Amino acid sequence: VYLSFQGLRQISRRTISTASRRQIENRVPEKQKLFQEDNDLPVHLKGGLMDALLYRVTMGLSVFGKANTKAFMLWYSFQHVN
Repeated sequence: VYLSFQGLRQISRRTISTASRRQIENRVPEKQKLFQEDNDLPVHLKGGLMDALLYRVTMGLSVFGKANTKAFMLWYSFQHVN
């Protein structure tokens, strides 16, 4: 048990100390320019196709969920217990 614990400690040290540091490109100024330009689009659609798709799926699920909830409430409010 002690050997496995020590081996685990060595592996964790090694993976943390030898982790490669990749440089991530800073794209914040590009995104700021995109979202701040005045093109008469709502902010939730300025991101392009993926934003539009995400918005439509979210709204569809919300409308479906609300309609389903109302249908179940109506269904159970009119059921009679024998």
